[in-house]
Amino acid sequence: MPGQDMGSREAHWTKTRNLNTTIMVLWAIFAIIIPWNADSLNAYTFLGFPLGYYMCVQGSLIAFVALIWIQNWRQDQIDDEFGVGE
Repeated sequence: MPGQDMGSREAHWTKTRNLNTTIMVLWAIFAIIIPWNADSLNAYTFLGFPLGYYMCVQGSLIAFVALIWIQNWRQDQIDDEFGVGE
């Protein structure tokens, strides 16, 4: 990032790191925690399917696409804030 002082670089990296950490925690919830608890969620149904199955098959995919979109959108905002966007 040419033309930036160290304080600006550090602030940019801090915001980027915090965004990545948040996204990874949410990813872990949808990839590990929800499937782990699928048996208890199967007591409920959604559209005729057990909720645990539905959340593992459809809900996780929807969540992953949403997480990708949110991360890219927010990272563009962070980059623009610090003058390193495209």
